[in-house]
Amino acid sequence: MKAFTTMAYRQIKRFFRAKSRVIGMFVNPLMWLIFFGLGWSKVFNFPMASALFGGVDYLSFLAPGITAMTIFNASFIAGISVIWDKQFGFLKEILVAPASRKEAIAGRIVGDSIMAVLQGLIILLLTFTIASSLKFSGVLPMILIGFLLAIAFSSFGVSIALKMTSMEGFQMIMSFLMLPLMFLSGAFYPVETMPTWMQYLAYINPLTYAVDAARHVLVNAPTTAAAPIPGIPTVSLTRFSLMTDIGVLAALALAFLIIAMISFEKATIE
Repeated sequence: MKAFTTMAYRQIKRFFRAKSRVIGMFVNPLMWLIFFGLGWSKVFNFPMASALFGGVDYLSFLAPGITAMTIFNASFIAGISVIWDKQFGFLKEILVAPASRKEAIAGRIVGDSIMAVLQGLIILLLTFTIASSLKFSGVLPMILIGFLLAIAFSSFGVSIALKMTSMEGFQMIMSFLMLPLMFLSGAFYPVETMPTWMQYLAYINPLTYAVDAARHVLVNAPTTAAAPIPGIPTVSLTRFSLMTDIGVLAALALAFLIIAMISFEKATIE
């Protein structure tokens, strides 16, 4: 377990030393929340608008999605540090060290995941100042959900990075995957209002289940159903049961972690 704890500690310490990375990780979600969230909340500030968002105001609908998106971004981007370590030779030292490779990469992923959850938690606490229907009792369950999400995408990012040598190439893959995954997750608008073909893509998107689970635990569900709007589909606050969301996230986290561990076990020194 020494390799596991050492690598987890290294990733945490490394994050806090990279001040530009710390600032960048908070600025991006805050910009989404302030400029996108506050802007659109005024657009949807009319009677019956809550029917579009499961019976709550738009900011309360958006806040769990922004939290999940923050964790997703922070964990997925962790793969870049693997390429960085390749270029500076640190990865070679890990590969030849008399320690378990699987433990080392698992510790690295857990360390990155802890930092991703911490970033999401800070953004979540900030959303309480502007979203009226959030509940503090959901913060602890959200940490568990965020950790599963972070493990899944940190492992995914690391698995991709292990096959690559170029930071530019990894960033191109990130740009290609991240925006579609975010817009198909239901974070910004309900899955029910998407075209049918987009809904099918949303159902195979892991981030969809994290956003849905976040709304389960963070948003006070309305006690009475919102009045329907003619021509607009009936939208529920959540799409799946909480157990389904957590089950899917846990299965994906385990699967991607195993893939990353096996990939690192087979890695060669180039």
